[in-house]
Amino acid sequence: DKAPLSKSLLLVPSAISILLTLLFQHYQKFFAYNLQAVKEDFQIWRLVCGRTICLDLKDTFCSSLLIYNFRIFERRYGSRKFSSFLLGAWMLSALFDLLLVEITQYIFGITINSLPSGFLGPVFALFVPFYSSIPRVQVTQVLGHFSITNKSLVYILGLQLLTSGSYIWILALSGLISGICYNSSILKVHRILCVPRWVAKIFSWTLEPIFSSAEPTNEVRVGMGATVDIQRQQRMELLDRQIMMSQVAQMRRQRQQQGGMINWNRLFPPLRHRHNANYQDHHPSEQGIPPPTEVSEEQVARLMEMGFSRGDALEALRASNNDLNVATNFLLQH
Repeated sequence: DKAPLSKSLLLVPSAISILLTLLFQHYQKFFAYNLQAVKEDFQIWRLVCGRTICLDLKDTFCSSLLIYNFRIFERRYGSRKFSSFLLGAWMLSALFDLLLVEITQYIFGITINSLPSGFLGPVFALFVPFYSSIPRVQVTQVLGHFSITNKSLVYILGLQLLTSGSYIWILALSGLISGICYNSSILKVHRILCVPRWVAKIFSWTLEPIFSSAEPTNEVRVGMGATVDIQRQQRMELLDRQIMMSQVAQMRRQRQQQGGMINWNRLFPPLRHRHNANYQDHHPSEQGIPPPTEVSEEQVARLMEMGFSRGDALEALRASNNDLNVATNFLLQH
């Protein structure tokens, strides 16, 4: 639901990969990522075919699971912005593939004629926003020392994909570098490599009705999943929806202030700007502030595990009356 591009990337390349492996093996040569043919024979079309379809079913399975987990970015940013990220990462990773192959040959004397095929560069690039923007929530501990979080399974899948081929580390490294470059506010790559609005409209009219899914109407309540993993996944998706809804509500509150609704920015200046010298000038008077609420140390610890400082967690929990979800939304928005 609300991720048609992720659904198409999950179904179409996987179906073609299975067909090439089981029925049309003699056509696999057209989808090989042959760098020698690209450099010497100028077969540029191999950059498209070789970097789209996986010829190894293990790579197909792992990359499909990763795309399924990364669908959260399409729901959060929208299909156009998500497709722009994939396009930019795909083009940048192709350039870095060639550079890394040349550097490997120059330093170690290793000649690499081909690399593993598939949509692997953008998949590895998605680990950059996944690491930086998805909160880390501890699920359990193994042997009392090793923490298992909501992100551990995704990292394990990425490690499995990384160890599936001999030179796949080049694709992983180029994908991570391209993801960092695209997310960088200094390089401004996202302004250059983006999907035009008119192209996005064409695809939304033609392909989105095919791959879009209706929103579930008889969805069970959170916590009623068949397994603990399903219940945790339901809670994470519900939290992400709450974050998006709170962002929309925040924008509406900024445009029109209604009676009885709290203006967070008016009562509490942004937590990230406490070092500003003008903070005292904008600090509200003590007459309008209720007595400080007792904060649960357990809730503070959970927010600190997500990457927030103790001071920010304390202030957010006091402002939200110890509501962990509201405090998390507030910290993510500021």
